Amino acid sequence: MIDLPDSAECRCVLADGRVLTVTATRRPRGNRADVKCTVAGAPAACERMQEVVRLARHTEARLDSRDQVVLSMDIAPQPQQRDWELAAVLADRMVRGEYLSAQGVVYACGWSDAWHLGQVDGPPQAPVAPLPQAAALILGGEGASPGAHCLRLTHLGGLSGHTDPAACVSGARAWFPLHSGGVNDSLCWVEVSVHPLAQAGDDEEGAIAVPGLDLAAQLAVRQALVGARHFDGRALGRWRTVVRFGETRFQGSSYELALVLADRLARGREFVPRGRVIASGCSSAWHAGRVDSVEGRAPKLDLILRLAVAGDRVLLPADWRDGGGDFSAGLKAKGASVAWIERIGVI
Repeated sequence: MIDLPDSAECRCVLADGRVLTVTATRRPRGNRADVKCTVAGAPAACERMQEVVRLARHTEARLDSRDQVVLSMDIAPQPQQRDWELAAVLADRMVRGEYLSAQGVVYACGWSDAWHLGQVDGPPQAPVAPLPQAAALILGGEGASPGAHCLRLTHLGGLSGHTDPAACVSGARAWFPLHSGGVNDSLCWVEVSVHPLAQAGDDEEGAIAVPGLDLAAQLAVRQALVGARHFDGRALGRWRTVVRFGETRFQGSSYELALVLADRLARGREFVPRGRVIASGCSSAWHAGRVDSVEGRAPKLDLILRLAVAGDRVLLPADWRDGGGDFSAGLKAKGASVAWIERIGVI
């Protein structure tokens, strides 16, 4: 059995020359959050660090929810600085035994807009500040390696010499109507990305990351996915999941059907349509596969009809079928189609 460290550190030389240290400590979780971050005087950096670490865990094949990892920075970076993101990811992995360095001190510099795919970007040049002779330097992105102890990464699999973990990530999108009665009415996408777990996990909700939403909305998303996967019978405990929304400022639960369908597409449980999947609906019993109606039927039908294109597949609650003949005919004239459904899995 491997003895895990109680704490780990990873440093980053910021663009302004300051050296930032990310410290990660590990303790029994005890019904607390899996990741906690503290940065004095910088709540935005604290929130971003928590999001980065959770997303970067998405491509890990092993899920262990017994410990809580607490991360902190000794200095606060500038709001526009993101060089420290890779250091936070490495500190989290080091304290959990997911990454071990041959050198005692690790410096890292890199960032990403797709941590959930394991991708890493970074500066083309190494930090200009002098580093200790025995230190390891890990840089994100393409570029030259300035020394024998320097490792260049374009993806997190490179830490262990593995292939790009993005190849193991399956993702799909579905769209749902956002109606507010104004010029901002649109079709918003929800994207679900799944990565298989090597062993079944027992914390299904804990394996679902939902960046960008408040805590209540994150809980609603997790509960909808867990319920719908329960309906599949053998879908629980098999995936790490990241859910992203094209627009995070919305209210209500009409996105749920689109969310569930995107998840089913990502997991290979639905046939892929020729165009987009557009859906609106919710449920109080996803575990039974039931689809319930939502408010705003007339304006949402008008919005979908106006924005649908050839090849789109529209899925709506069966309760909306009455009086929907003109809507169906309008979609057919555009080369799209509609199904009025009572349950998922039979569309």
